[in-house]
Amino acid sequence: MKALLRPAIHEANPDIVASCHAHTVHGAAWAAMGRLLPPNTQDACVFFENHTVIEEEAGAIVVEVDAGKAVGSKFGNNKAVVHQNHGLFSAGTHSIDEAAWWFIALEHACRVQLLIEASATPPKPVAPDAARHTRHHFGTPYMGWLNFQPIYESLIRQQPDLLV
Repeated sequence: MKALLRPAIHEANPDIVASCHAHTVHGAAWAAMGRLLPPNTQDACVFFENHTVIEEEAGAIVVEVDAGKAVGSKFGNNKAVVHQNHGLFSAGTHSIDEAAWWFIALEHACRVQLLIEASATPPKPVAPDAARHTRHHFGTPYMGWLNFQPIYESLIRQQPDLLV
């Protein structure tokens, strides 16, 4: 799947310089619902009106080139994708670090949303204008890069041979 989808994502969206994909626990659970993440937390607002759900090839292993192209073409200008019945994708338009941070943030947002939905209290979503404001300031490529830097620095300290 990875071998077919990554080139298809980049081919269909040449402004994407890096993408991340995995079937994480919370991401896969959220993907099973085939829904967008609502803006119920400030962190989720980063993805407000900037992520999509891809239903193509839902639940199937993507082994055909045309199937990979169908998924890649649906990515669009989004920083994140919920691939129904699969998992999550993120994209960076400026750096690998940005794509990595959006992926981490998306997995976290999925986990929080699952906890919200498991509670007995209905959430009070962030108002659309406030969600857009948050995305505008916190959802930039620079902020994605910046938020990943402590993780990157920690990886380099823990694994100094990583860059050799």
